[in-house]
Amino acid sequence: MSRDDVKITPELVKEHGLKPDEYERFVTLIGREPTITELGIVSAMWNEHCSYKSSRLHLRGLPTKAPWVIQGPGENAGVIDIGDGLACVFKMESHNHPSFIEPYQGAATGVGGILRDVFTMGARPIAALNALRFGSPEHPRTRHLVSGVVHGIGGYGNSFGVPTVAGSVGFHSRYDGNILVNAMAVGLAKADEIFYAKATGVGNPIVYLGSKTGRDGIHGATMASASFDDAAEEKRPTVQVGDPFAEKLLLEACLELMASGAVIAIQDMGAAGLTSSSVEMGAKGDLGIELDLDAVPCREEGMTAYEMMLSESQERMLMVLKPGMEEEAQAIFRKWGLDFAIIGKTTDTLRFVIRHQGEVKADLPIKELGDEAPVYDRPHTPSPSRPVIAPDSVAAPMANADALLKLVGSPDLCSKRWVWEQYDHMILGNTVEKPGGDAAIVRVLDGPKGLALTTDVTPRYCEADPFEGGKQAVAETWRNICAVGGRPLAITDNLNFGNPERPHFMGQLVGCIRGIGAACMALDYPVVSGNVSLYNETNEIGILPTPSIGGVGLLEDCARHATVDFKRAGDTILLLGDTQGWLGASIYLAEICGLEEGAPPPVDLAAERRAGEFVRGLIETGRVDTAHDLSDGGLAVALAEMAMAGRMGATVTALPAVAPAHAALFGEDQGRYLLAAPAEVAQAILDAAKSAGVPAMKLGETGGDALILPRERAISIDALTRAHEDWLPAYMAAEPA
Repeated sequence: MSRDDVKITPELVKEHGLKPDEYERFVTLIGREPTITELGIVSAMWNEHCSYKSSRLHLRGLPTKAPWVIQGPGENAGVIDIGDGLACVFKMESHNHPSFIEPYQGAATGVGGILRDVFTMGARPIAALNALRFGSPEHPRTRHLVSGVVHGIGGYGNSFGVPTVAGSVGFHSRYDGNILVNAMAVGLAKADEIFYAKATGVGNPIVYLGSKTGRDGIHGATMASASFDDAAEEKRPTVQVGDPFAEKLLLEACLELMASGAVIAIQDMGAAGLTSSSVEMGAKGDLGIELDLDAVPCREEGMTAYEMMLSESQERMLMVLKPGMEEEAQAIFRKWGLDFAIIGKTTDTLRFVIRHQGEVKADLPIKELGDEAPVYDRPHTPSPSRPVIAPDSVAAPMANADALLKLVGSPDLCSKRWVWEQYDHMILGNTVEKPGGDAAIVRVLDGPKGLALTTDVTPRYCEADPFEGGKQAVAETWRNICAVGGRPLAITDNLNFGNPERPHFMGQLVGCIRGIGAACMALDYPVVSGNVSLYNETNEIGILPTPSIGGVGLLEDCARHATVDFKRAGDTILLLGDTQGWLGASIYLAEICGLEEGAPPPVDLAAERRAGEFVRGLIETGRVDTAHDLSDGGLAVALAEMAMAGRMGATVTALPAVAPAHAALFGEDQGRYLLAAPAEVAQAILDAAKSAGVPAMKLGETGGDALILPRERAISIDALTRAHEDWLPAYMAAEPA
């Protein structure tokens, strides 16, 4: 396949992921039949993973600007101003297909890739996060996949030296054949020293940096843009292999080189490797690119132009350097033990020319490789509306105390300690709040400021109503950040969906994007970076629509923040927000009643903003140090989590005026928080909430060694904790069936 005299057949075009009309579009563009190398290049640039051809039309409607946004979507990562001359650089990306095929390396290289996206911008990574979705616990592969992915994330992040501080883990049978591994990285840079991918200047040297090129990962981007079938295992050679120690050296060398003033443009060799990195640098700068592949450092013998251009070997960078600084740059990379090679130059031809062994292997118009990629307005049908489920129409199959114990020990709500204890979350010494709370907090250098970081999404809401589900995913991260005292600033997203060529799945994507946009606009919480991962299905069974949201917020003084744990006996427990007892699409309905039906809870964005800003004000002024947002499992699960975190019980003497009691306890109404504060402070909070238009009520008080709900038997904190902590370690320790 890699020789230039290969005949281009319809079968070969199909193997490269191009539709017949797309291939004809390419032939018309270049005016001749392509070489095999050119076919490989266009297959990389025009696949879904790189071109966003099914989603670009709809992504344009997302709000991406704010006074604090330095760089929105379109670069390696988004950049926001956090004051004091500093910028926060962050992004989230998927590595779903590789992680299903080879979970350790798939997850590890997902972490490596997103770290490179951040330090390519000139930022030093300070935190990593993730959002993971696995199949049913009963599926024979799930345990193996969980183990491999978690070890891959930990193995790469721990070795590289970045703390993994937050994440989410969920299970559902719709992920049986297609798990989700979304990795997020966050870094710090000087606000006036951000580096971009746009090449400038004619005749400037193009330099290859980092590790050598091998045959691993060839067609990785194309594989990520296709559905799976029963032969997914055969795609194992398309999975990259990572080396976190080489990446650490690459980070230090790149930052040193950037500080030298030698760098004009820089691009990570991620998806589609040398092809996408060089095309993007040239096209963004309205320049041509010439590459001589004879100079590319290779670790395997006899690599062809086709293989070198499509390899996704890890830990590699491409730079455009200032003329005359090549020797200085080379000395820096040699010092760090990394490859450095001048492999080409910028030109004024607007052509992408590849030479190998004295022959031209590709000669293509560079702008059109990106600009002329197909953009589809695919047919999309809205998801049918589900009926609203009245609270009193849901019968309770068991006592509320028993239901609570079952929920806190269920796969989605159980403690994920087994996962995050395998990650080094304290390395670098700036982690203020570790995993397990609403949002992690990481100190900004040695100053008082902190970043609040979180990932979240509720796929069952997105399945029930994509628009409301998209709104809720954004609002949930907003609440997570507000609940620790942070001011939400911006999000990154990872839009994981099924086959966009099927109108139902395309409708889910469109609905969720619109919901995300509505929430970001109402909350002044723009999207600054992201990733779209489509074709997440196996044998035509698509995943639940899963638009993972990564949120970033700022605390002016990270010493003044809130956590979820009850801290003092005798504190008054307050519920903020309106409760209607919404059980549609709830985890109570799924886990306790065995039903996945009903409309999800609506998200009142104006109420979200009022409640979030009110809670944040309480924390910033030191009146509250215990807060928790309400989400899956509603009021009862939030109370249990606060009690378990503080090893302190509580007595609830009043519930929201909703019947029946299980709807008040387990309903998932949005925009709500639980607070705990000394009695004298609590009354002032209730008065202030009334003035701010935020519904609030007193529930009870903290103390004792049990959680006591109205008209229910007391549940000891020990019993809650055993139920909560035991499920995942026991599951992972069990022998496969």
